[in-house]
Amino acid sequence: MTTTDLTSDQRPGGLWAALGLVRRVLTAPTVGPFLALLLTMAFFSVRSENFLEAQNLSLVLQQVMVVGVLAIGQTLVILTAGIDLSCGTVMAFGQIVMTKLAVESGVDPILAILLGMLACVGFGILNGGLVTAVRLPAFIVTLGTLNIAYALTHIYSNDETYFPLPSELLYFGRTFSLFGAAFTYGVVLMLVLYAVAWFSLTQTAWGRHVYAVGDDPEAARLTGIKTGRVLLSVYVVAGLTYGIAGLLLVSRTELGDPLAGQSTENLDAITAVVLGGTSLFGGRGTIIGTLIGAIIVGVFRNGLTLIGVEVIYQYLVTGILVILAVSVDQLTHRRRL
Repeated sequence: MTTTDLTSDQRPGGLWAALGLVRRVLTAPTVGPFLALLLTMAFFSVRSENFLEAQNLSLVLQQVMVVGVLAIGQTLVILTAGIDLSCGTVMAFGQIVMTKLAVESGVDPILAILLGMLACVGFGILNGGLVTAVRLPAFIVTLGTLNIAYALTHIYSNDETYFPLPSELLYFGRTFSLFGAAFTYGVVLMLVLYAVAWFSLTQTAWGRHVYAVGDDPEAARLTGIKTGRVLLSVYVVAGLTYGIAGLLLVSRTELGDPLAGQSTENLDAITAVVLGGTSLFGGRGTIIGTLIGAIIVGVFRNGLTLIGVEVIYQYLVTGILVILAVSVDQLTHRRRL
């Protein structure tokens, strides 16, 4: 049989094309996190017969939705080679503003929600302004605003808890039935926000500028990109996502608690971004990877609870995951240099 008798799939060129396709699939940014998620789920499904039940998986998504939305803003910041240590405390301040205005001050609930989100956007403007105008490191800026937001939350709330809340603040905690399990509208909102973030980062000039600034800000500036404006917009959008996360937190807990959102949310959001494959050096990563990373965090917390692991050891596992993910990112970055 001559070479001309071979089909296109049998020819060497077709074989190399197929191998190239397989290689591209295996090296895609989201493949690693997705495989890690599958392995994690497989492990816990063997250890606990309740893990793969539809109701338990829906519970994982409900537990993930707040951190998942926080991680959207965190992804944008990390893509620009920054980091936001204040995301959880800013969210906490936003949800206290919403609930206190609606419960104690008698403000219209919709207006209270908007004002709470505006408070979070204000922190985004502060963070972005200090990073771009004063040229302070994002780590230092957000460490400072973390403490500011923490203090303002307790000062404004007088350490009081606010309830009962108007139905408008609880809407995203309502559930609907799907596949025999109850899902909240907050999970739907989280997925919609990820879709919007994916479109913005991959299909718009703004998204391309975000990646360019994170990869090489000087080169981006020389090509005509207004790097300061891009950075400021990133922190503003991040602040908005923290406000939305605050609303989801309120709808899930059904109260305004000054202590809510100030424990592991900062670390969990950063963990989700890093596990999702976004580089701490900036310019590389995907928002879909962040969603997978957030689900991994939720699966670990849920699975470890099901098999009876104490909460303190869950923190231990989360810390180990962060170190491993950052180590992989560091080694990958060194190979690229």
